[in-house]
Amino acid sequence: MNLEQYIKSRKNQNLFRELPQNNIGVLDFSSNDYLALSRDKYSIQAGIYAAQKYGTGSTGSRLLSGNKSIFEEFEDQIANDKNTESALIFNSGYVANLSVISAFSSLGYSVIFDKLNHASMYDGANPQKLKRFNHLNYDALQKILESTPGKKLIASETVFGMDGDVADLKQLQRLADQYETLLYLDEAHATGLYGSKGYGLSTDSSLTPNRTIIMGTFSKALASSGAYVACSNEVKNFLIQVCRGFVYSTALSPFCIGVAQYNWQLIPSLSDTRNQLLLNAEKLREMLRADGHLCGSSNTNIIPILFSSTDSMLQKHNELKNAGIITSAVRRPTSPTPRLRIALNIQHSESDLEKLRSALSK
Repeated sequence: MNLEQYIKSRKNQNLFRELPQNNIGVLDFSSNDYLALSRDKYSIQAGIYAAQKYGTGSTGSRLLSGNKSIFEEFEDQIANDKNTESALIFNSGYVANLSVISAFSSLGYSVIFDKLNHASMYDGANPQKLKRFNHLNYDALQKILESTPGKKLIASETVFGMDGDVADLKQLQRLADQYETLLYLDEAHATGLYGSKGYGLSTDSSLTPNRTIIMGTFSKALASSGAYVACSNEVKNFLIQVCRGFVYSTALSPFCIGVAQYNWQLIPSLSDTRNQLLLNAEKLREMLRADGHLCGSSNTNIIPILFSSTDSMLQKHNELKNAGIITSAVRRPTSPTPRLRIALNIQHSESDLEKLRSALSK
């Protein structure tokens, strides 16, 4: 199949991707800027201050010229707030997931995934050592653990980015302890929103420190770029040796780190804001379900609206776009079920929710 045939095939299957148009002036339910901090003037000033102090670029990888003190200070703070010995900053959540999963796969670990894990984790796994269990089905996970010899790593999102539901961390940790496996938790969509202080669901769970690895991003609620991996000292030292996405990448801009660190420190003071966002999400779910829409098992600010076909989903997506409402149209291979992904942020008003509801019902 040549390029022309491939593109035609994608279009025929309603799988063709296109860059969206500028969304200024529309009602946007597609953004991951959950706390609306991306234009906060104090966050921007924190980034500018870091750039003035350390430069706009890091000038090299962390192992060469890019290891600025701001990175190490932020890593120490993350480790402290995540109740781990250490932390390591990566350039993105995608790079962190791919690099860490790949690193353990290279050591011969069998990786065991919730089927709805993010593509970045799949991209790091060795297909021959990858096993999957149905979404949130921990009985199935236990059967896989029982039948899989050797070194094992369980990997799961905590808040699932396409379904808006939540993993049972107690069950995951119980199984990880019982079978003496590593537990890898992706807190990309939980960081900044969930947990008693907003640092993720894992911070409120009794996790086994030397067997737990936690990834979170700066690019969603923290409104910057980059990611962290919180872990033991031993795991951090291992990752610095073998994670190609860390070793061979120029470090993040100090501007991004300055913004992320400022917003990280801000998060615990935003508990009322975070609670209001969850109340708004529950209100929208009730509206949608009352109108007959299927929202799966969502119980976070991420709400999928499920469709029976890609055609009907894309038709509704275009109708909403024509009405000035932007949603995320999600289908294979990102999700097995076509859906409109609704991501609520704190700036969505009650009238915005009503506008979305009205447009969906037409």
